[in-house]
Amino acid sequence: LQQRSALFGKRLAIRKAREHVALMERRNVLQDGYSPPDIRSAFVGTSPAFQDLQRKLTRIARSDSSTLILGETGVGKEMVATLLHAESQRKDAPFVVVDCTALDEELLRSELFGHERGAFTGATRQKHGLFEVAHGGTLFLDEVGDTSAEIQSKLLRVLETGRFRRLGGNREIHVDVRVVSATNRDLEDAVRTGRFREDLFFRLATLSLKVPPLRER
Repeated sequence: LQQRSALFGKRLAIRKAREHVALMERRNVLQDGYSPPDIRSAFVGTSPAFQDLQRKLTRIARSDSSTLILGETGVGKEMVATLLHAESQRKDAPFVVVDCTALDEELLRSELFGHERGAFTGATRQKHGLFEVAHGGTLFLDEVGDTSAEIQSKLLRVLETGRFRRLGGNREIHVDVRVVSATNRDLEDAVRTGRFREDLFFRLATLSLKVPPLRER
């Protein structure tokens, strides 16, 4: 029993350490923002499916609407999101990436919306959220289909109103952000089974872009 307890403690410590590293990496984004490099030259292909993807990408990039990128793991959804930003009118503003699977719910909420000093144990200073960092630019929510019901509710409010509150705060903050999200999950099925909010799905998928699997390219 003691050995099992010790093993569990080690696993918990490793998980917390990984979350801390991920959190510190995201905090660096707060200081500098992120402007994606020009990757169009690396985004090449000759298949009809790939050429169709490029045409749709160019058209959707001109819009300012929320966009949902669908596709299997490894097809290049983040690269597509980067190109959507780089070819948009927001290209000179920050492009901020949030991996929704890298952090637990509490840390993800803090990353997205920030927190006030004293909001919870260890919150020794005010922290700006990534929605604030991405103001004027694009926020990319990678694997948004893995978010909890609480995070989904808060994302819906930002998409509807452009406003949110930091954790532990009372003041509403207004942001101008284009939200691009991606998932490898079947969100329509998740909506049918109650695992994903229908209203949020339609907000995220104002426009949608299906990235074909590599075997089709």
